[in-house]
Amino acid sequence: MSYRYITELSCNILLLFSLSLHLHSEVGPKTVLVHYMPWYSSKSISGGWGWHWTMNYFNPEKINKDGQRELASHDYPLIGPYDSNDGQALECQVLLMKFSGIKGVILDWYGIEDFRDYAMIHRNTKHMIKYIKRAELQFAICYEDQTVTHMIAGKFLQKQEDHIHGKKVLQWLDKNWFGDDAYIKLDDQPMLLVFGPQYFEEKQWNYMVSGLSKRPRIYGLPHVSQQAGMSGVFGWPPVSGGGEIVSVVWKEYLGQLYTKGLAAEAIIAVAFPGFHDIYNDVGLHESIGYINDRAGKTFIETFEYAWNSQSKFIQIATWNDYGEGTGIEPTQSFKYQYLEEIQKYTQTGFGRDDLRLPVILYNLKKKHMKNSVAMEDLKQVSTLLFSSKCDEARILLQPYIAKKTNKTVW
Repeated sequence: MSYRYITELSCNILLLFSLSLHLHSEVGPKTVLVHYMPWYSSKSISGGWGWHWTMNYFNPEKINKDGQRELASHDYPLIGPYDSNDGQALECQVLLMKFSGIKGVILDWYGIEDFRDYAMIHRNTKHMIKYIKRAELQFAICYEDQTVTHMIAGKFLQKQEDHIHGKKVLQWLDKNWFGDDAYIKLDDQPMLLVFGPQYFEEKQWNYMVSGLSKRPRIYGLPHVSQQAGMSGVFGWPPVSGGGEIVSVVWKEYLGQLYTKGLAAEAIIAVAFPGFHDIYNDVGLHESIGYINDRAGKTFIETFEYAWNSQSKFIQIATWNDYGEGTGIEPTQSFKYQYLEEIQKYTQTGFGRDDLRLPVILYNLKKKHMKNSVAMEDLKQVSTLLFSSKCDEARILLQPYIAKKTNKTVW
């Protein structure tokens, strides 16, 4: 995904933003959400490496001297390239979220049609929701209405049927997810994000939501939300033009976002670690832009700004968009740094050592898949972790760790 937003520097806005951070030091509780991409496929689970790991350029079957597979990414997942339909990977991810203090997942969703990889993403989304609910987290959908453009171009959908298709999509959401107890709601209205909108206009949205049993609050990107008649806005890394977006520019963007004068429930604040896409490297198209992670400082600052804003919700962009380099999921480069930063604010009662447990469990499950005795023990560990019983889980894990290291690792 990309967000093309052009901005001009303004000292007055920056000053206003700086003042607002002090004025809003006494803010209400925040709900931390994370934007999640359910689109990865691996050979061991799905029979082949999906486009988001390869982008028709890299070959994950090639392994370097460090034992890492070749991927369409500037960083490498700590658990290695995974499959978004692998229950063990999903378990690991939601437990990491739970232990960091993340309360909900915004799932990037392409609808219900069997076109391109949309059906696969839909299947993976449903699978992920099962684990989200098991971890007692919440979820919401970010709908990509750009799918309509692609379906029309691919002769899969007739232009004159676009609004009918859109209504069908929202009716499906209304029937299957909007009423779910775990779905994120404000005043009993389900939260629906739209990445854009990039296709539908206000008149079409009004038609599409008519007749739903649960009329959603729809949030769009700031530069298009008002003209599309959205209920509110959500922030995103403001990359544009292919060049580097320096910190003074993205800080000004955040300042504009948080001082719009909108009600707290009409703004979803954003935190991001940076932006470093792979698109130019693979020959897909020119880079969208670049935001330096500054060794983690960018995330620290954007999260602090979001926390001090009046918004009730913070969306982290993203958990795992490796193609754009916006992930906070543990990687070889950053390890647990981003999740530990979130813990400082959320004060969930979990510690730094607890964050290591889901990855240890994931790796042990992969190692002992053919050992029924070990897998039964690890299944009990999983149950304990979902019940937040980390100390008891450590006791069961210790023998499997000690065999390799011959010492206690906690």
